[in-house]
Amino acid sequence: MSIYFGSTGFIELKRDALNSEISTSINPADVNTTKKRFSVEKVNGSLITGDQIEIETTDGSNLELLANHSFPDLRKYIHIDDMGGIKLYNTFAAALAGEITDALTLTTPSSTKNILIRTRNTRFRPLAKITEFEITTTRDTVDITNLGSEFRKQYENGLISGQGTIQTIWQHRNFQNDTADFASPEFPVYLSQLLVRMQQGADFEGRFYVYHDPSQTTNSVWYQSMCVVTNVAINVPASGLVEARIEFITNGEIRLHNGVPPSFLLLENSDKILQEDGDGILLEDP
Repeated sequence: MSIYFGSTGFIELKRDALNSEISTSINPADVNTTKKRFSVEKVNGSLITGDQIEIETTDGSNLELLANHSFPDLRKYIHIDDMGGIKLYNTFAAALAGEITDALTLTTPSSTKNILIRTRNTRFRPLAKITEFEITTTRDTVDITNLGSEFRKQYENGLISGQGTIQTIWQHRNFQNDTADFASPEFPVYLSQLLVRMQQGADFEGRFYVYHDPSQTTNSVWYQSMCVVTNVAINVPASGLVEARIEFITNGEIRLHNGVPPSFLLLENSDKILQEDGDGILLEDP
């Protein structure tokens, strides 16, 4: 008889993309080349540190924002500071850290540039510092018992819903000498930020692995669904670890998979290689 331990379970998150693009402008006065940061209007409540964004000029002219970059658009990871300033980075991990030495060098535009901003969050990343999680699926029942019946009868095809909780050690970034559980993970603070994001909402796509054997990838079992964060509780004891408890509900279809987690063909910058219809190309596709 096989016995399974929870140590093989983990969670992967994929950030949701913006529901619509942001139309705004970059003014030369809002670009600080010394601090490698710039600011634009209309992004507060929509973008979060670690998002991969695409910036494009509306008239097709050169963007004139990134040094040695003579193109009308760019795609980079962002770090947003407490004042709403944005720094650009080549990698997700560097964007989370937000160090000025790793930020890309900016140039001051020659004039005001009208731009469109889109998010391009296409990759699942493991959630770090999980101590345990729980996911519950429920099917609604409808009483269809007739008058005079001796036994109650239920309609068996009621709506399916799900909910769950994630218990984590609270952390917002990797620090020097940290031992990383995964490469470029998401941190619990992201789910806290989702809950207070005003414009976009608190949704994410999750894979909840009940069992995963790294040495035999065909032997994985996981739930997958779009989810909405509904509650985040932070416990700060006088002596002990700071912990976070995240509650969520599912939003739409819940799928239970058994086998190999899907993988896509990726470019060097981790973006998917797309088909003509815009869908990613699965590695197992012919």
